[in-house]
Amino acid sequence: MSNTQSAFGSNGGREFAANEWANAPWRRGACGASRWSAFEIIAMVLGFVVFWPIGLAILGYKFWQRKNGAPDLQTVAANTWSSARSAMSGGPATGSSPRPWAGWSSGSWGRGFYAAPTGNVAFDEWKNAELVRLEEERRRLEDAHREFSDFLENIRKSKDREEFERFMNERRNRERDQPGAAT
Repeated sequence: MSNTQSAFGSNGGREFAANEWANAPWRRGACGASRWSAFEIIAMVLGFVVFWPIGLAILGYKFWQRKNGAPDLQTVAANTWSSARSAMSGGPATGSSPRPWAGWSSGSWGRGFYAAPTGNVAFDEWKNAELVRLEEERRRLEDAHREFSDFLENIRKSKDREEFERFMNERRNRERDQPGAAT
């Protein structure tokens, strides 16, 4: 038996080991690039539907990824999204607040874009004092809003109570005025 026959078997075909067929380099692509994920397929199709250059860019990125072994599209999108969120929040992305201005309290101004020191100590002290004053004013407005809501609730309750008592009085008067009414 020749060397060729021993390497490729007696029929000329190569025999593969258990996982050798699935992990063969020619099956994975040029440089071991990954398969298309569902996210990438959906993004490409939606890209073509919304604006065809977006779909073409995703298709081009996938071929470039296959050639250069770059990360998949979902990883790139997640990293870009998290870096954009951290850039917009002025620090690491944290949980969202029910009030958009809640992060503007005096304690968090130091981390945000607006608190960058100017180098002028007097201005920075004035700015911090104004921010504290504005935070106190915001708290006062919230307290006034809460008090007014309670006031309106009390008015509604008293108005409802008054209307109910008037209804009950009219009902009693009607029953008393009807002839033959059993009391």
